[in-house]
Amino acid sequence: MDKIVALCKRRGFIFPSSEIYGGIGGFWDYGPLGVELKRNVREAWWQDMVLRHDDTTPPPGMPSAYAMVGIETSIIMHPQVWKASGHYDLFHDMLVDCRHCKARFRADQLASSQCPEKPSKRPGEHTTCDLTPPREFNLMFKTYVGALVDPESEAYLRPETAQGMFVNFRNVLATARVKLPFGIAQIGKSFRNEITPRYFTYRSREFEQMEIEFFCRPEESRAWYEYWRDRRLRWYVSLGLRSDRVRLREHSPEELSHYSCGTADIEYAFPFLPEGEFGELEGIAHRGDFDLRSHMEGKLVRQGGELVVERGPDGKPVHPGSGKDLTYFDEETGERIVPHVIEPSAGVDRSVLAFLCEAYDEDVIPDEKGVPQPRVVLRLHPRLAPVKAAVLPLIRKEGMPEVALELYRELKRSWNVDYDDKGSIGRRYRRQDECGTPYCFTVDGQTLSDGTVTVRDRDTTRQERIRMVDVPGFLRERLGG
Repeated sequence: MDKIVALCKRRGFIFPSSEIYGGIGGFWDYGPLGVELKRNVREAWWQDMVLRHDDTTPPPGMPSAYAMVGIETSIIMHPQVWKASGHYDLFHDMLVDCRHCKARFRADQLASSQCPEKPSKRPGEHTTCDLTPPREFNLMFKTYVGALVDPESEAYLRPETAQGMFVNFRNVLATARVKLPFGIAQIGKSFRNEITPRYFTYRSREFEQMEIEFFCRPEESRAWYEYWRDRRLRWYVSLGLRSDRVRLREHSPEELSHYSCGTADIEYAFPFLPEGEFGELEGIAHRGDFDLRSHMEGKLVRQGGELVVERGPDGKPVHPGSGKDLTYFDEETGERIVPHVIEPSAGVDRSVLAFLCEAYDEDVIPDEKGVPQPRVVLRLHPRLAPVKAAVLPLIRKEGMPEVALELYRELKRSWNVDYDDKGSIGRRYRRQDECGTPYCFTVDGQTLSDGTVTVRDRDTTRQERIRMVDVPGFLRERLGG
């Protein structure tokens, strides 16, 4: 993992935020290559889940086509949204402080945390450790809207993107003219004031989510849950995550949230975890009718196996909902339905990290003189690679740079392409290998005489000659359009 973090800094994938001031925990900046990789992950998700959402076979007996629409909601929402949804009361971790060293820990992670005192031990194992009892710590970032800083102006940065889709349910129904089943998709930033951000970008305080809220009939919801659970797993595998390092894990009944009818995590064996352990990459949750009911009626709690509105001693809802009708009217049957919701929720940053960890490799290849040399290479899927190709003049004279620049400008119209004429050709190949560039096209003396270029494959290092006029078609075929 240390090598991957070093490569991310060296090649411009990910930097610590505010690094010249010592950084700030749990926040990261994406560099020139990182922003392209992240954009490609988002674009692949949007293309596959939204624009080409019905390319796959639906569950047996379900409609062969369904609608999927996008939305982009604000980061700051009405405070009552978070009270009705349960976040205001329930979205917290248990916090433990050490009175001696002033370190702070999550109560459920004491066994895997390290005390800053030397030698390294777990919190509580030093004779000087003085741990406080666990207490609640709300994970939402608080801010204020307007000129006055008082309780009336309190607001929160959203801890998830999902609620923005639920509160816009009526707007989508009215404007997109969708019918059940249908999905609403969103990509956006979320914020959680993590007690102990760690593992590079895996657990951050600012992160980006790719979420779908898929609305369906209650009697069809189990089939759709299984459909989305399996489809999301296949998506990661199709983009290069090996099947033995990625798995699907169903939650046990004890793990389920009070509103959940079923949840599965797609998990990945990140290299920062102990051997045999997996970390959550994405959650697929069967949320039932919890969310729409909450925003209609108020905060829901489970009593006697049923979800009911939480009420105070006066019989009124503790956190009332909007009172608006968020049901779906079926014109064919004449019935009103509170749809069930299936929620595939993926983290952009965690996906990027998993793809980087999976792609990182070290091998040995011969240099220009045939001497074996160690190599670092990112074997990123071509759809995700930040730079799709590099154009390299063999030497900076004899007309080669001019021809190479002509090819570079032509390819640049369709793809993110690099032009590199600095250093030996072997050194330039190594640079592109570390950036994950799938193909390099070298313009040399033969190019000037017969119009062919050398194309080098990143993964195999095999080289072949093709006509320069065929390079765009070659890339288009290899990159899937």
